[in-house]
Amino acid sequence: FRKYVVIFGTMFNNLSIKRYANYGTTREVIKVPLAYGAKEKFITRLQQDPTLTKSVAISLPRLNFEMTNISYDSSRKQQSAIKIAAADTTVKRTVKSQYVGAPYNFDFTLSIFVRNIEDGTQLVEQILPYFVPDYTVTANLVPSLNIIKDIPIVLNSVSQNIEYEGGLDSQRIITWDLTFTVKGYLFGPVANSAIIIGIDSGIVANGS
Repeated sequence: FRKYVVIFGTMFNNLSIKRYANYGTTREVIKVPLAYGAKEKFITRLQQDPTLTKSVAISLPRLNFEMTNISYDSSRKQQSAIKIAAADTTVKRTVKSQYVGAPYNFDFTLSIFVRNIEDGTQLVEQILPYFVPDYTVTANLVPSLNIIKDIPIVLNSVSQNIEYEGGLDSQRIITWDLTFTVKGYLFGPVANSAIIIGIDSGIVANGS
């Protein structure tokens, strides 16, 4: 589970926005922080400090993501009896083995929090071109057996929402929600077993 959270978060941990001066020159580049957590918690903290003047305030823009659902994917199922094996380099004459992974889909939501439209669109346009509709990453899921898999990450939906306090003229916070599905695998424990290095057999001739 941790590996899929790390894989997903790493994809979005280097996004930035530009602030422009007159004549279109870049005045400032801001790297947008990324954190794992529920969207509702970030909304609550922002509502408790709308002017962002408290010392514990959350500065904007920022990103957060969370895993929202896990489901079995029968369309990617392989034969359950298939094993993957590799020599154990730490113990002589032993081999490590493991059954093929069970295919599971991991649903994630990436939320973007900004104060103005342009900041949000800058971030979204850095993400969308890579998903058509999926982007594939390669990961070593079980290092002890060197099980390397291509993991498709599918973009499912993109939505924008503007939170208001009071009248419609008092814009408060703009959020973008992007939902993804990570097509991964879950593996059972690695088993150790001895290697068969010889066989003794007796042959009896059947005389006529």
